[in-house]
Amino acid sequence: MKAHRLRADVLAGLTTSFALVPECIAFALVAHLNPLMGLYGAFIICTLTALFGGRPGMVSGAAGSMAVVIVALVVQHGVQYLLAAVLLGGAIMIAFGALRLGKLVRMVPHPVMLGFVNGLAIIIAMAQLEHFKSGTGWLSGTPLYLMLGLVAVTMAVVYLLPRLTRVVPPALVAILGVGLAVYLLGLPTRTLGDMAHIAGGLPRFALPELPWNLETLRIVVPYAVLMAMVGLLETLLTLNLTDEITESRGYPDREAVALGAANIASGLFGGMGGCAMIGQTVINLSSGGRGRLSGVVAGVMILLFVLFLSPLIERIPLAALVGVMFVVSQQTFAWASLRVLNKVPLHDVLTIVAVTVITVFTDLATAVLCGIVIAALNFAWQHARELYAEAHQNTDGSKLYTLHGTLFFASTAPFLNQFDPANDPAQVTLDCRHLTFVDYSAITALKTLRERYSKAGKHLRVLHLSERCKQLLKRAGEQHD
Repeated sequence: MKAHRLRADVLAGLTTSFALVPECIAFALVAHLNPLMGLYGAFIICTLTALFGGRPGMVSGAAGSMAVVIVALVVQHGVQYLLAAVLLGGAIMIAFGALRLGKLVRMVPHPVMLGFVNGLAIIIAMAQLEHFKSGTGWLSGTPLYLMLGLVAVTMAVVYLLPRLTRVVPPALVAILGVGLAVYLLGLPTRTLGDMAHIAGGLPRFALPELPWNLETLRIVVPYAVLMAMVGLLETLLTLNLTDEITESRGYPDREAVALGAANIASGLFGGMGGCAMIGQTVINLSSGGRGRLSGVVAGVMILLFVLFLSPLIERIPLAALVGVMFVVSQQTFAWASLRVLNKVPLHDVLTIVAVTVITVFTDLATAVLCGIVIAALNFAWQHARELYAEAHQNTDGSKLYTLHGTLFFASTAPFLNQFDPANDPAQVTLDCRHLTFVDYSAITALKTLRERYSKAGKHLRVLHLSERCKQLLKRAGEQHD
């Protein structure tokens, strides 16, 4: 059983490495960097997070979400400032994990998770369309038909091979099989070598060559914070998704520390920053990769490609890699979210759609933040509507109000509307045994209610406050009787 597990991890890691190379090259080019910086970053980050991270089976590398946020820094200030930002961003990630803030990912509602997954699936598919271009125009005629045919064959192998055997990952068979067919038949199609030449040496240690002063810090800090935020967000959400797929539990704080250390190492050795990559993670998991070895193999293979195997790797048809990534996109998309659209509350549907659209057209951090805000506002609205009062006229002429619900910023208006100081008797009692005070707005609402009764020449008595409510009132300098 152990030998089977090792074999599965090795094959999964090899498959994942093929999918990592074009993505890392493309993301490096997006960021106006040498493709080797993307490959070095992928090797270092993938290997170190696999060895020391908190989620075996998850694959990290030079991710597109990180590349997008650093373009302006590279264009305006150069590569050395980018490397400094990668170092500082890594330190922020380590601090995040050391402070045990990984639990904050629990604040992300499930509809936001679905929108995140769907948005990234669409982005993965859209990114493959670039390979159907030649220069500034789209492919046409024979090159287009050949590309489409090879993509279709690749996808067919990935889908159909598991029905025959599961001994080897279908994506690996598809990539190698299509690549061999193109070579033997001499088919004129674009290959990985057409994107960039990946031959190079070992990455070398070097501190960023820039003035270490406050001006440099002023330039670097905003990008470092943004890189850390985006990287941690995508990593922790991918960790949650991996937990669901594998039905096991990862450790977000450990993953954050490992990711930060890996980014620092990448910056010191001339690599770009990175984080978890959902597409490559899905490839690894679907290929049988469950242990740390799969990620280590994927990372080490990238270095071997650069050092020794570039002539062979550069012959891999882009169509084969595009076909695999189309399958990954299809497998990543949460199709179940479409089937439940008419079964879940409207606000959850809006959250899923909003996060998906914002992820595609802006960036992941903005999308998740907007999703959390939408979910939080809806939560506040729903809880505010649940507050109600039971009024009872006592035999002595006084009146008793029994409040139920949660008193906080969104429910203060409904709370005050429950009372009628002008027409109530001189003695009014407020029973708070079923009422929870949450924030300063709740204290202010109670103070306002007392003032209204006082102006009407009447007395409001408050009973059965919880200890927490008493503490809130005491801190605010309010009396309770």
